[in-house]
Amino acid sequence: QVQLVESGGGLVQAGGSLTLSCATSGRTLSMYAMGWIRQAPGKEREFVGGINRSGGTYYVDSVRGRFTISRDNAKNMVYLQMNSLKPEDTAVYYCAAGDMLSVRVRAYDYWGLGTQVTVSS
Repeated sequence: QVQLVESGGGLVQAGGSLTLSCATSGRTLSMYAMGWIRQAPGKEREFVGGINRSGGTYYVDSVRGRFTISRDNAKNMVYLQMNSLKPEDTAVYYCAAGDMLSVRVRAYDYWGLGTQVTVSS
């Protein structure tokens, strides 16, 4: 059992940067793979990227090279650094925990409530 709370969302101009944080509590963070998933209005939830228990990362093609995921198990924190933001990145971003890193959103067992990211043109 783990509780997740996202923060750091907001309004930014295209080309700007934003860092999202995920604060965790409950079970030891190092036990979980962590994913970042986003949902734009009218669309299904979409896996963005994730980090496994040992720190390895994976990103979808649309964000690779622009987004960076990191974790600090000692601080119970997971981060999503977003650079060169585009209007199509606008969505609610969720932090999620699961047994392993997966591109399937259904693979994640625990979810935060999300934080809004809006990128203006």
